[in-house]
Amino acid sequence: MNRTGLLVSGYRHDTGAHPESAKRLAALEDLFHDTDLHPHLLRLQPRAAEVDEISEVHDRLYVMQVKEACAGGVRALDPDTVISTESYEEARLAAGGVLAAMDAVMDGKVSNAFCAVRPPGHHAERDHAMGFCLFNNVAVAARYAQKKHGLEKILIADWDVHHGNGTQNAFYDDPSVLYFSIHQYPHYPGTGSRNQAGEGEGAGFTLNHPLPAGSGDREYLDAFENLLAPAADQFKPDLILISAGFDAHKDDPLAGMQVTEKGFSGMTECLARLAGKHAHGRIVSVLEGGYNLSALKKSVRAHLCALIGLKY
Repeated sequence: MNRTGLLVSGYRHDTGAHPESAKRLAALEDLFHDTDLHPHLLRLQPRAAEVDEISEVHDRLYVMQVKEACAGGVRALDPDTVISTESYEEARLAAGGVLAAMDAVMDGKVSNAFCAVRPPGHHAERDHAMGFCLFNNVAVAARYAQKKHGLEKILIADWDVHHGNGTQNAFYDDPSVLYFSIHQYPHYPGTGSRNQAGEGEGAGFTLNHPLPAGSGDREYLDAFENLLAPAADQFKPDLILISAGFDAHKDDPLAGMQVTEKGFSGMTECLARLAGKHAHGRIVSVLEGGYNLSALKKSVRAHLCALIGLKY
């Protein structure tokens, strides 16, 4: 059995009556006291990411613009991305929380970690917010792993139902990060076609697997076993980061996929196997989407069971 780190942050990011709300975290709290899971979980504490750490991925000017917008009472950075006065600090805690989880994994305090943080991150671009996201938590973590911990090769697996345009763009010309995304297509944000495969030295290190609406466990697990796993075996990552969006669930209101909890468990098991083979078991998983609260809770439970090594 693994000891899995658990980090929760983001209650003060007030988005009102929005699909991406603090109700998502509240729905998970009971789960974290589940009698089967609790003995294997270690609660981790977030810390605020430094501006310099965030600026490895985002323009410093943009970081300051987010700070000023929140302080000034601005209610939205774009039609989808709602903010409040506390959102800048919560976004720093979301990004920094993932870094704290990374430290716990690298120090051997836990085997792997799941970070239930908000605001989410994978749509955030270098110089602007997008799709509910302020700072790209996973991208910041990838650079931190390289700079702070000296890891060379990072695999980012993104199974959110929406393509992670911000993460893709952060590493599009970088051969040290293998970015894999499986997502509904065509769908928001419109990126993520198969021919988007990286450029320059990064050519071949972006691996997009778009799927039509209605795809489910079979299609997802086939892609993980027959597309991602061989690519990871060739790449040999030192760390696996997961953009763990659970909005491909069959009951999610913002998409049209048919994934079940068993699918999320199977994808996690595949990544855990790859991490054990190449990365000393090191996985840091970060919450992205998932907007049906019941489906989110069941899916995260399946994900945690697989990270711990419990039978779901």
